[in-house]
Amino acid sequence: MTFLTIVFLILVLVYLFACLRIIQEYDRLVVFTLGRVTGVIGPGLRFVWVPFQATNRVGLRITTMDIPTQDIITRDNISVQTSAVCFFRVTDPLKVVVKVQNPLQAINQMAQTTLRSVVGQHELDELLSNREAINAKLKEIIDRQTEEWGIQILSVEIKDVTIPENMKRAIAQQAEAERERRAKIVSAQGEYQAAEKLAEAAKIMMDQPGTMQLRQLQTLLEISVEKNSTIVFPLPIDLLTLIHDAAAKK
Repeated sequence: MTFLTIVFLILVLVYLFACLRIIQEYDRLVVFTLGRVTGVIGPGLRFVWVPFQATNRVGLRITTMDIPTQDIITRDNISVQTSAVCFFRVTDPLKVVVKVQNPLQAINQMAQTTLRSVVGQHELDELLSNREAINAKLKEIIDRQTEEWGIQILSVEIKDVTIPENMKRAIAQQAEAERERRAKIVSAQGEYQAAEKLAEAAKIMMDQPGTMQLRQLQTLLEISVEKNSTIVFPLPIDLLTLIHDAAAKK
């Protein structure tokens, strides 16, 4: 075997080794042959004809992307600083490579503009209390745009809402006023129910005068428990009338 043959065999082995690709389970390779897409391969050990074929590696795992903090004006003209986080994954590696140049940047820009638009359509109270509905709306809008890129939006979560200090004080005062309002309503309802029961008791006593005497005796019994108490025993009006009539007859 000549020297040139050995060199040729070594070059062939080096070339074949350079054409080998190891693809992980969570990756796919989009293959271009002379500039045209010829397929998506993976996972395992694959062979690519270099330089006639070029590849783009695409990950299929769930990706987390932070949406930076933005100053947003709500529908009730309150300035808030809002940030969020987006979870997505690739569903079609071919579309990700062919349809969009920089998927991460495209999703980030889309998420920022959508966050600003959606939050601006809601009032501050809705943003603080109804965050799940806003998150679902964000996911729906962004996913509708990224579907043609071969990307599925799993969820979008608003993770931080910062409001001005003067608004924090106003919200605290509003919450305190709301608690006082509820306390007054509960107290008024209690007084109303007590008045109803007293009215029913008075009606029963008017229909049955003996119950008044029993109530008086019960009151005297309760007072007599205390020491050094002076008890004034009221005489019934009917008894005074009988005494007066008897004295007049004499």
